[in-house]
Amino acid sequence: MNMIKIMKIDPDAILPSKAHPTDAGYDLYAVQTLTIQPGESALVGTGIAMALPTATEAQVRPRSGIALKHQVTVLNAPGTIDADYRGEVKVILINHGRVSFQIEKGMKIAQMVIAPVLATQLSEASSLDDTQRGEGGFGSSGM
Repeated sequence: MNMIKIMKIDPDAILPSKAHPTDAGYDLYAVQTLTIQPGESALVGTGIAMALPTATEAQVRPRSGIALKHQVTVLNAPGTIDADYRGEVKVILINHGRVSFQIEKGMKIAQMVIAPVLATQLSEASSLDDTQRGEGGFGSSGM
C-alpha cells in the first residue's frame, strides 16, 4: 500500500477520508463558507496539500448526492492533480441548479480518487493501423 503525505495548510482543514474501507474515493472538505449562484462557478479551497507518488494522479470528481439533489458538480470533472503539485488542493464547483447553493466550512464537496498514470511517449506517424471501428465515433456503435 502506498502512503500519501497530506499536510494541513489551514488549521481548520479536514483530512480527506473514506466513509467505507472499500470506497474508491476520499471525501474532500471545504475550508471556507461561500454561496454559488445559479449558473456560476467557484474555486473552493480544501486547506490541504499533498505529495503523490510518482506515476500517480489524484482525480477530483463530483459527489453524486450534491449533483443529484442540487445540480452542483465539479466543472472540470475529473480534475487532475499531478504528482509533482504541492499547492493547495482546490475544487472548481459549478451550480447548474436554479437556486443558490450554500457551501459551509467542513462540508464534503467532492471526492478524490488516486489513479496510476502510464509512462508514455508520443511519436508522430504518417499512418495508423486499421481497426474494425476505424474513424467511427460519437454514436457510431448504435444507440
